[in-house]
Amino acid sequence: MAKNKKTTTPNVVKRPPVVVVMGHIDHGKSTLLDTIRKSNIVDGEAGGITQHLSAYVVPHKTSEGAEETITFLDTPGHEAFQKMRLRGADVADVAILMVSAEDGVKPQTLEALESIKAADIPYVVAINKIDKPGADIQRTKNTLIEHEIYIEGMGGDVPWAAISAKKGEGIDELLDLVVLAADLAELQGDTNALATGKVIEAKIDPKRGNTATLIVTNGTLESGQCVVSGDTYSPVRIMEDFQGKTVREAGLSTPVRIVGFTDIPEVGAEFYTVANKKEAESAIATAEHHEHKVVTKVDTSLPVVPLLIKADVLGTIEAIQHELDKFESDRITVKVIDTGVGDINVNDVQNVSATKDAIIVGFNVKVERPAQDLADRLEVEIDTFSIIYELSEWLNTALKDRTPKKEERVETGKAKILKHFSVQKNLHVMGGRVDEGSIKLGQNVKITRRDIEIGTGIIKNLQQGKSDVSQIVEGEFGMQIETRADIAPGDYLIPFDIVIT
Repeated sequence: MAKNKKTTTPNVVKRPPVVVVMGHIDHGKSTLLDTIRKSNIVDGEAGGITQHLSAYVVPHKTSEGAEETITFLDTPGHEAFQKMRLRGADVADVAILMVSAEDGVKPQTLEALESIKAADIPYVVAINKIDKPGADIQRTKNTLIEHEIYIEGMGGDVPWAAISAKKGEGIDELLDLVVLAADLAELQGDTNALATGKVIEAKIDPKRGNTATLIVTNGTLESGQCVVSGDTYSPVRIMEDFQGKTVREAGLSTPVRIVGFTDIPEVGAEFYTVANKKEAESAIATAEHHEHKVVTKVDTSLPVVPLLIKADVLGTIEAIQHELDKFESDRITVKVIDTGVGDINVNDVQNVSATKDAIIVGFNVKVERPAQDLADRLEVEIDTFSIIYELSEWLNTALKDRTPKKEERVETGKAKILKHFSVQKNLHVMGGRVDEGSIKLGQNVKITRRDIEIGTGIIKNLQQGKSDVSQIVEGEFGMQIETRADIAPGDYLIPFDIVIT
């Protein structure tokens, strides 16, 4: 069976570029795409932060009059979505690296650059926000050079454009540079081949079932064929373009949504096309079954916080796992007991109800009413979010709140016992001298002899100059100390406070 070839003669043509926009979280990536395609993704995203990788096709007429098509990928900017950004760079042919003319190069700018370099794709620098009062293009160019981003006119060959994504200034020049970079890369594809490409997103549609967004990197995908990815497949019955319109075929560099997969395909995986369902089932008959489970190594000697994670798409689950990976503690550990795509249901609650202190965490999903009722009865905690940084803050607080408290001794000084006057019922009357720090009334003390601890006690009374005092910071003093230790002149008292951390 031939997966990747039709019986027709190859027809190799120029392929439109797939472009990824990358950079710091607030340097204007979504605003740029919004301006380019005249839509409104910024307002439509919770918190104004793009949280899913999506793809859009836009036409562009170059300054020379050529009619071009560009496919843009929109990758999330928040730190937690690093894997999704890496996938975007891996799928793309050209990258736009966004840098603010106000802020210059930021750590996430450099992380984006590393992703671009790892994918080995050409890139164009967009110096954005030139309309802002604090914008300084020359300073920004200098910071680029300082971070070894050598742009044209500054000793390098990386093309760049000064733009205002908000006002639309410089956008045409930027797109011209993108087209030029794509032309130099000599992108090609065979329109007569069976389609191949990559899965860039996957989710469960509550009304339609398992869906996936694909980018066709070679060939033509046609209605009636079957798409195979890993051990799942889908007949191409419902195929929609980036605007949600039904289409019968998808050509080179085209993003499409396919509905009807037998299981959720792995995001980032490749797909190929076969003629029909029988060939699809045959192709994956021997494939190893891939579980969408998280295997977490857990230190069983530590208290465990069990989590069940539900999200709208697989990429979001990866982002939540990234946030969990950042939590470090020598007193508590996190165990992800299950993950899944879709709304939180009764089965989820039942699955965690037998696990002590388990929490269900949902992102961009709803809690079905029967599931909430059961959770209330079984006292299962469910927390849902729609903004990633709110989830990050909650995770940090929730895990810290569940961390076992630890008592620590904080030593505040050192005093030497000079005289021992009397003892009655473990209450010793003595004279001493503060050598370091201070000693306070009611404070706990460690008693040492030749640097070896022989016991502990509590200061019951302090006197200096025949007056009762609450604290001694220097000089000789009298005291009463309650201790079972056989204390003697020459011993030392190490006062300490007990701090709960």
